[in-house]
Amino acid sequence: MELILVSLLLISLVTLFLFLPLIILLLSTRKESNTLNFPPGNTGWPIIGESLEFLNTGRRGVPEKFIHDRMQKFSYQIFRTSLLGEPAAVMCGPTGNKFLYSNENKLVQAWWPSSVYKIFPSTGQSSSNEEAIKMRKMLPGFLKPEALQRYVQTMDTIAKQHLKNDWENRKEVTVLPLSKGYTFALACKLFMSIDDPIQLARFADPFAILASGVIAIPINLPGTSFNKAIKASVLIRKDLEKIIKQRKIDLAEKRASPMQDILSHMLLTSDENGKFMTEMDIADKILGLLIGGHDTASAAITFVIKFLAELPHIYNEVRREQMEILKSKGSREFLNWEDIQKMKYSWNVACEVMRLAPPLQGAFREALANFTYNGFSIPKGWKV
Repeated sequence: MELILVSLLLISLVTLFLFLPLIILLLSTRKESNTLNFPPGNTGWPIIGESLEFLNTGRRGVPEKFIHDRMQKFSYQIFRTSLLGEPAAVMCGPTGNKFLYSNENKLVQAWWPSSVYKIFPSTGQSSSNEEAIKMRKMLPGFLKPEALQRYVQTMDTIAKQHLKNDWENRKEVTVLPLSKGYTFALACKLFMSIDDPIQLARFADPFAILASGVIAIPINLPGTSFNKAIKASVLIRKDLEKIIKQRKIDLAEKRASPMQDILSHMLLTSDENGKFMTEMDIADKILGLLIGGHDTASAAITFVIKFLAELPHIYNEVRREQMEILKSKGSREFLNWEDIQKMKYSWNVACEVMRLAPPLQGAFREALANFTYNGFSIPKGWKV
């Protein structure tokens, strides 16, 4: 009996010794969390947080409702929530935006949810900030505004074809899906020189599934948007890798131009260490560019048409400006950069529409260190 008691005592002491550091850590963490002054708010359900409401307001076309409701309930400067499995602090208004932008890569840096890294595997090899810097270095000639001069005729051609096939002689049109079809076709042409209708149609459905699941609750179970997006990305990536392999052959045999599109540029451009991107990395980058411009551009087009329909006096001024440019062109003549420069009123309308109805809900950032804002504590690792 005594032997058993001694054994139990020894086991208890060893267990306490082994777990003592963990106990101390938990107690110190709890003590520290009690001293922190977190922003007011509600973190919602475990793991899911308030993600469902955040995503649903976006799908309903009123993403600002999620923010405004919590500003009224908690604070007009900052509130706490939980999105996509992460604790988050939302800084509101011009002051909050100025604070974030002025502290970029100091207190905060760009961040994307884990769902993005699982859908784009090669992206997970480096941070979001590194990826952004890499892309800016890689594509200066294609992403600068002046590069648009080379694309005006292509845009005009695709727009005319799109309007003729999908808009003319229709009693009713649903603008958003048609706009998505147009922007997707345009992006495929500019990024990869793809204009084959059969190939575009094969991409369309899985790409739509992928785009809707990129920002989703990262639960990989059959039937979830996230699971469907992962499967769709695998299908699209296989097709893209075939296209990339063929382009390599075409470039080697001089059947493709080095400045033909973004794909050729990626294949022939190395980083500062002389290293070229892998085919998988290029496929992910192309996919990212397609998604980045797909929903935003189509949403902007849709809202422009919505506001023009609601404001006839604005529509008449836009139409007058466009008709003046049309009268200066020949019947078979394409738009050029000089014509675009004349569209001052139309451009102001487009900018005002994007101010009233931003095509992007927002971006995520991650706190690089503990800091305070407006008297509230933001711990390192929180999303803002």
